Amino acid sequence: MTETELRQLWSDLYCNAPIVTFDGIAVRFYSNMFDHAFYESDQRRLKDKSILSLNRCEKMLWIKDTLEDTTALLKQGWIYATKTYDNNRRVALVKDNYVVIIMIYAPRKARFVTAYQIENEETLKKFLAGPDWVK
Repeated sequence: MTETELRQLWSDLYCNAPIVTFDGIAVRFYSNMFDHAFYESDQRRLKDKSILSLNRCEKMLWIKDTLEDTTALLKQGWIYATKTYDNNRRVALVKDNYVVIIMIYAPRKARFVTAYQIENEETLKKFLAGPDWVK
């Protein structure tokens, strides 16, 4: 698929109506979130999001599946800027170490932040050691 087709798929699948999680949280998606979710940085430290990630694009459909998965491991999200965990950020981990992060902004309402596959063992260990998400 071309990037234009991928953006259209994103819009059709996610941006027209919220996806409801297995526990009733309506998650909103916006077209401008495509770049953050599906681009990677050429140099990780620069965080320039300059390269379309085929790996991430291949898993676009996993986002909905992850949000609806009753067996997902739920953890609090890490806020890089403050170096703290935040229970308003919920991270769901499922098959093949795939995570979807949402930001809860009101009761039963959230917005999508990002999704990706954890690719190294050290990062996975840090994630698993973090605090569980509390409803």
